[in-house]
Amino acid sequence: MEQVESDTAKEMSENQQYVCDAIVNQIKMGFKSPDDIYEYLTEMVEDEGMEDEIDMDWVMETIDSEYSARVKASEAEWRYPTDPYRLADAFEELRSLGIIALHNAGYTISDGESDVIEIEHALREDGIVSEGYCFYHEQDLERAIDPDEPMLHLAFQKIDNSDPEVTAKVGKIIVEVLQKHHLNVDWNGDVNKRIIISPILWNKVYEEEDMRDFSFGRAYYAIIENYNKH
Repeated sequence: MEQVESDTAKEMSENQQYVCDAIVNQIKMGFKSPDDIYEYLTEMVEDEGMEDEIDMDWVMETIDSEYSARVKASEAEWRYPTDPYRLADAFEELRSLGIIALHNAGYTISDGESDVIEIEHALREDGIVSEGYCFYHEQDLERAIDPDEPMLHLAFQKIDNSDPEVTAKVGKIIVEVLQKHHLNVDWNGDVNKRIIISPILWNKVYEEEDMRDFSFGRAYYAIIENYNKH
């Protein structure tokens, strides 16, 4: 049967649809509060010169509506732990092994590497050298929420390392921990390839109390805590 386009979708301009898609994507990613998404969209609308067309009251209403729908789905339809929370548990275990594991680290590989280096410098000031790192960034999340082929790429390495055997060891540890937490891992041991979790069902909703487990600071403090235990 041919899908009938909704009245709302018919009435949307190209720019309105663009903004609406951005709202839906940010809510699905689950890392920004509704207020943060509104601020993000405000900057985007201004930067792209859409102020005359995009009503920011409509933006706020759309954010509230989409977020409420996501919360309802999380309560009525999802089975826990969902994949993002399995991943959070896996990253916490990696941190206990001295590996810097970061969620949503910037928008690109370069952003993620900068975040890792920042944490590594802080650790070294405390006399600690990490055992490696892994992270995913926002572009990776865009793939993870893709309904057609959902997958999440993880970058990994060890700071100041050029030995492929050391890189492979870090990758193997990460894969073993991910699999232990019942995530579907695709990696053939090639140190020039990122680790992929595929398929992944990115069932996550923003909840302020959960964000500490996904936070940049948690990665640093978890390694410090585990180091001090030994």
